[in-house]
Amino acid sequence: MNDLLINWKEKAIEQQKANKQFLQKLQTKKGRGVEKKLPDLHDEAFTHIDCLQCAGCCKTISPRFKAPDIKRAAKYVGMKETAFIDTYLRMDEDGDYVVTSAPCPFLDAENYCSIYDARPGDCQNYPYTDSYDFVKRPNITFLNSTICPAVFYVLEKLKEIVK
Repeated sequence: MNDLLINWKEKAIEQQKANKQFLQKLQTKKGRGVEKKLPDLHDEAFTHIDCLQCAGCCKTISPRFKAPDIKRAAKYVGMKETAFIDTYLRMDEDGDYVVTSAPCPFLDAENYCSIYDARPGDCQNYPYTDSYDFVKRPNITFLNSTICPAVFYVLEKLKEIVK
């Protein structure tokens, strides 16, 4: 394991204030162009991280289920969309469908997703470490740094690059 990832969660919590300030700094001129480095840092992070060993995202937060996600997932599990919604989803304060409980009801004991081939777009794109959303949505990135070791890793590597 990469030394950076040892006790990553504790480090992320300890560095919350500094990380929040850094993410805000990325919104300024100093952060311009940093998004070009994200795909390589994303790939580097996942040479050290196995999602099946962690599953922090599936254990703590819910993806949004948009209409196409609901349709695809319901079909995959052999349910009508309304039954799928009634069984697994609720409407959150932002008006989005999310799972009713944590951990995700589709996460099994070995951290595999039972609807992986039909998972929502949010799950497919998480943790956004290879996209401009990482920089564009600093509050989400800040939160994700305490949930996903890849986010913490990329954030720390960016701090080395952007001084």
